[in-house]
Formats: sequence, structure tokens, C-alpha cells
Amino acid sequence: MKLAAPKSVRVKALIALAMVCFFWGTTWVASRQGVQYMPVFQLAGIRQSIGGLLYVLFFTIKGATYPKGKEWIPIIILSLLNFFLSNGLSTWGVKYITGGLGAIIAAIFPLWIVIINLLFKKSIINAVTFTGLLLGFAGVCIIFYDHLLDFLNPHFRFGIIVSLFASLSWAFGTLYTKSQAANFNPYFSLGFQMLFSGLTTSLIAYTTKQTVPLNEIPWQAWTSIAYLVVFGSVLAYMAYLYALQNLSTEQASIYAYMNPVIAMLVGALLFQEKLTIYIGIGGLVTLAGVRLINIGSKRDSKKQPAYEPE
Repeated sequence: MKLAAPKSVRVKALIALAMVCFFWGTTWVASRQGVQYMPVFQLAGIRQSIGGLLYVLFFTIKGATYPKGKEWIPIIILSLLNFFLSNGLSTWGVKYITGGLGAIIAAIFPLWIVIINLLFKKSIINAVTFTGLLLGFAGVCIIFYDHLLDFLNPHFRFGIIVSLFASLSWAFGTLYTKSQAANFNPYFSLGFQMLFSGLTTSLIAYTTKQTVPLNEIPWQAWTSIAYLVVFGSVLAYMAYLYALQNLSTEQASIYAYMNPVIAMLVGALLFQEKLTIYIGIGGLVTLAGVRLINIGSKRDSKKQPAYEPE
């Protein structure tokens, strides 16, 4: 059980959490702006490579122990699931849909987790989780009611599809992280995951010639990359680690519900992204469903017997 942090530390942790909510919420808008000026995978590759390198250097300076042998296996798998597929596809998606829509689709990954458990583990869900599942799907339906005509646009359909696959990949990555948590340092490994994915994504971008010369990348794209690296990958992660160490896990997880709200508001205020009553209500209903799913999942985990090694 986590002991209560001193008041001054708690205030700093709440400020750190507010930073996480804002920075990770605005990264959706920054990604959308960046991919309007340069190829998607080149942007994702540069962002992930620089962010991953800075993260690895940070923990190296702090004296963290490098993974050894089989410890690299989950790191490589999570690099594929969480960054190469999830981050890469979500970045591709916001080329064709708004950052707010992309953030909402990303936030529904707990719905995917419930579905995956039902299909592969034949698990039984409780009433709270089931209600959350229904609310989540209802919210998504409300959101897209206002976009029915947009589905006639193949680019919009493509953006939605790749964003859904990005969310699904994150769900698989989340489940895999839980199963392998004891085999690696999840925080230090984030840097390696970003770095490996960034290098792989960059290689694919250059192999397929989906690049522009570095000296021809517009300043708008470099501004987006700088924001994504400094605020999205470095400062936000550090703030999140601080919040997680000094707040309860439930409090620290608030960022997941705030990100879509911030993404929609910032996109509407700065870049005139469409914000309608359907998106607003649907987003809130969807996040309420996700919240119920998380509550139901925690109740199930408390009922499970503690693990005892054989």
C-alpha cells in the first residue's frame, strides 16, 4: 500500500499530472499538424528515434541496468506493438482525421482489452464492465453519427481504420506488458522501444522513398517534431513517472480521460478543427464507458487470488 505523500510533494505531483494531461493531449494536434507538411513515417521515425535516444541517455546517466539476454524479447515485441504499430498508425491516422477523433479512438483501448479477453481467454465480465462496454460503443456511435457522410471520403475511412488498428495494437501491448512486467524495467525499456521503432520506421520510410530531404522539411514540421520530442516524449514521461510515484494509480490514470478532451479543445481553438455537439456528447459517453470498464476490471483483479510460485 502506497503511503500518503507529504502535502508539498502531493501538490507537485498534481502539477506534474496536469502537465501530462495537457502535453499528451496536445501531441495529437501536433502530430496532425506535422504530417500535413512531411511524410508520416519519416516524422514518426525522427520523433521516436530522438525521443528514445534521449530517454535511454537519461536512464543511463541515472545508472540504470541495461537489459540482458532474453530480457530484450519483450522490449522488442512492445516496440512493435506500442510504437511501430500503435504510434506509427495513429500518426498516419491523424493525417486524415482530426486530432480529437484520433485521441478518442485511442482512448477506447480498454474496450478492445475486454473483447480480447472474451475471445481468447473466455473470461466472464461483471455487470459494471458490461455496462461500460455498452456505453463505450454507444459513445462511438454518437460520435460518428455526425460523420456518416465523411465515410464516403476514402481518406477519412482510411484514417479511422488505421486509428482503430493503432488502438487495438496498444491493447495487445498493454496485455503483454502486464504478463511480462516482472521480466524487464518498464520505464527504462520505453526508451529502447521508441529507439528501435524509430530506427525501423525511418528505414521503412527511406526504403519506400516516403521522405523529403532534411533541409527541405518545412519549419512547421520541425516545430511539431520538436514539440512531440520535448513535451510529448521527454517532459510528459518524466512528469508521469513523478505523478505515478506520488499519487495513486487511479489518480494518475486520469490523463487517459483528459487527453481526448484537451485534443478536441486545442484543435478547435488553434486550428478550427470541427467540434460538434455529437462529438462532445459522444466523447463524454465513450470516456464514461471506459471509466466503468476500468472500475470493473479492478474489481475482478481484487477477487483473483494472489499469485503463489510453485
